Amino acid sequence: MEVFRDMGSNTSGLSDCSACVLDRDLASASEVASHLQTTGFITEKPLLFQNKSDLLAQLTAASADVIVVDLEALGGEDVLGEIPLVCPEAILLAMSSQGSLSRAISSMSAGAHDFLARPFTEETLKQKLAALLPARRRKPAPSRHATKAQPKAKPAAKRGQVEPFLGSCPAMQGVYDQISKMAGSAAPVFITGEAGTGKELCAQTLHDRSKRKPRPFTSINCAAIPDDLLDSELFGHGRGAFTGAEDVRKGAIELADNGTLFLDEIGELDLKLQGKLLRFMQKGTFQRVGETVQREADVRIVCASNRNPLVEVQAGRLREDLFYRLHVLPIHLPPLRDRNGDVIELAETFLQRFSTSENKRFKGFSPAAERVLRDYTWPGNVRELENTIRQITILHDGLAVTPDMLPSSLQPDTCGLSLGNDNYEQGYSLSERFSSVEPLWTQEKRIIENALAVFEGNIAQAAAALEISPSTIYRKKQSWAERQAC
Repeated sequence: MEVFRDMGSNTSGLSDCSACVLDRDLASASEVASHLQTTGFITEKPLLFQNKSDLLAQLTAASADVIVVDLEALGGEDVLGEIPLVCPEAILLAMSSQGSLSRAISSMSAGAHDFLARPFTEETLKQKLAALLPARRRKPAPSRHATKAQPKAKPAAKRGQVEPFLGSCPAMQGVYDQISKMAGSAAPVFITGEAGTGKELCAQTLHDRSKRKPRPFTSINCAAIPDDLLDSELFGHGRGAFTGAEDVRKGAIELADNGTLFLDEIGELDLKLQGKLLRFMQKGTFQRVGETVQREADVRIVCASNRNPLVEVQAGRLREDLFYRLHVLPIHLPPLRDRNGDVIELAETFLQRFSTSENKRFKGFSPAAERVLRDYTWPGNVRELENTIRQITILHDGLAVTPDMLPSSLQPDTCGLSLGNDNYEQGYSLSERFSSVEPLWTQEKRIIENALAVFEGNIAQAAAALEISPSTIYRKKQSWAERQAC
């Protein structure tokens, strides 16, 4: 049971507060407003609202100290999260005639500071305000008479953070420390990490923080270019070197002279080309395809792989001697699921970026949506998170991202079919169980065809996005054609 202590003269510093009330009708709102003024904390006449849009428009233009909302009039707990986004310093009280304990917990989890079960007394309201107002954060807020929101200042980089990376978890602090120490060296760097963790961004950051920054940063995805073209892409070719080679072309190594060459998915490089790359690293010289002239280049090599390089060496896919040449300065980028606390920081940054580009009103996430984002494992890492937020800003609009706006793949109840479910143990035949599961090859076909559609049929680009080699797509398409022919 709450015990109310008379604030006496101590209320004087808290008695100049303003309030807004959202209720089902003006009569009910007026009754709540009367209770608020009786408490002695509210001196200005509370503003009354019957719909959420008018309330949010008012709060966008002018702040309030206390906001009391009826959940039924608001549209449920999920919408509560929108209010702190436009008026973060206000005390938010939720009220409902359905005054259960679970309703109170869900309301406060969604962003309310406290809950009022209707009907409530003036004394109850006074007790809650007396407890909440002294602890209210006193950050500078816009003038109540302001008509235009001030633009947000660009947030400063957090302590230990290396731009343009985001995140301040301990795992990333170690990465930032490595980047800072390695950037000034000319030694090769080997970056490992799952797909979507930011390996190319890491390589670019190493280049940008080095003395080589004025010179080119050249990137080659070894998995996206067929083997017969990769030789020319890396080393260049002379005129007439092969059919269609009508002009001399510089390769990536020559273009990156005095700069940095980033070789993504180094394990996909043909063993013969690995030998040529090793000779270049040993001697600093190379030949264009179809030429005999030895050329020199001063290039820092940064490579990356989403696989364990030692396993690739043992499997014979990566030359051991090349591995030891490349693996001088290793950096491992942690998966997003291991970066506790960084998910929301990244999501908010992407939301701000895409809301601006898509001309949407989003300012943040509801507490319930934040919980879903934190609980999801993000197998596609930062890239998946970025694409998810972009999808949300394209398909939806509002002040807060709510759970219903999130893709179904993020919801815990859509993680897939469990054959151990009781429904399958009772009354379902074996054929029905088989028919409920989509074959793996049809899932692969759908995913690959979607990627090809996104990249307008460009197999190399689709393969790069899917983190597979182009030859895999060719083989899959051939197998689909054989299945259809049967």
